[in-house]
Amino acid sequence: MRKRYAAQNLLFVSAAVVLFAIASCKKDKTTNNNNTPATATPTKLGLFEEAQTDNDTLYREVFITVTQIGTLTVPDSLSDQVFDTGSGGMVIDAHYILPASMITSTGFNFTGDSTVVDGITITNQKHIIQYGDDNNSTATVSGNLCYASVTIGVTNGNIVVKRLPFFMYYKSVDNNGHALPAHEFDVFGANSGYNVTFPNNVFITSPFSYFDPGTGLTKGFKMAALGTANFSDQDEVPITPDVITLGLTADDLSSASGFSISQLTEDPPYGYQPYIPATITYNGTIVKDATVLFDTGTNFDNYLEDLSLNSRNAVVLPTNAAVSVATTSGFNYAYNVGILNNLTYVENPQYSGVPVSIFSLNFFFDNEYMLDFTDHKLGLKSN
Repeated sequence: MRKRYAAQNLLFVSAAVVLFAIASCKKDKTTNNNNTPATATPTKLGLFEEAQTDNDTLYREVFITVTQIGTLTVPDSLSDQVFDTGSGGMVIDAHYILPASMITSTGFNFTGDSTVVDGITITNQKHIIQYGDDNNSTATVSGNLCYASVTIGVTNGNIVVKRLPFFMYYKSVDNNGHALPAHEFDVFGANSGYNVTFPNNVFITSPFSYFDPGTGLTKGFKMAALGTANFSDQDEVPITPDVITLGLTADDLSSASGFSISQLTEDPPYGYQPYIPATITYNGTIVKDATVLFDTGTNFDNYLEDLSLNSRNAVVLPTNAAVSVATTSGFNYAYNVGILNNLTYVENPQYSGVPVSIFSLNFFFDNEYMLDFTDHKLGLKSN
């Protein structure tokens, strides 16, 4: 799901890295003291791929599991978080995580700058986060900056981030101010944008960016193309292993990898958002100078922003309408609108309040995704 920000200037630049090597020798004798540590092996994590049918419409979502926060083992019923490339930062409801006596509709009940419960540090720094694809679908969560050791993933594939800043919320409401069910907006924001920047300059961003992948690997992750075969509507959805690879190799980042690479640019205080410049064509209409987001957290519909659209309301593209995207890095993506698949809305951003076109989870069925946290690059590859 898309994290909602104020309108921004989106700039794109390029960078280069130069590596230097030093060799030594000794007369009459060659010594090979190769003390270079071996390159670490990337870490693999699985995702839960869930499918549900409602009114003959098939909805799919992907989840990652957070099994421990501080010293608290998270109950199975609360451990799944939406895996979201459209936002950055772990966001979780406090209900059933903290004692009920601590949670009110206006904030957490404690005195002082911070308090610690089950190894979770709750600070007195408050903020809100808003999610939504347009002005009509905005949800707001209110909460505080927290810190804890967090275990991500299940037993046969997990990582521990020792001191993760994250956002714990005490209240969530929809666009009309109505309270949402507990844990409705538990989100694992995987991208390099900042969900929140607090007054002390601490920011909430991807938990993966705090993970050290090991010697010789670059901080970042790859996401394999999902396909559709592993999505399940069973009561107990099985995990799909090895979907996420943490730690990028030199081969991953090379031009031979097949990824089309876009350079991301910092936009304070929002971090490195994964917005890519592109040209969009839909039903014969061309939108130049578009900005696009590929978002696992938007689980069904696509949203195209077009300033030339003469309507205050979103317009649904007809079945079989052709949509294509061409990024400035050379990546191309195309689909046809279906009755039950790739439903697509066109909006005027002056009225939707969103300057970015959003392509949903469907994109990830046939395409790979890569995010480099060190050099702030985003890669896309057709599978």
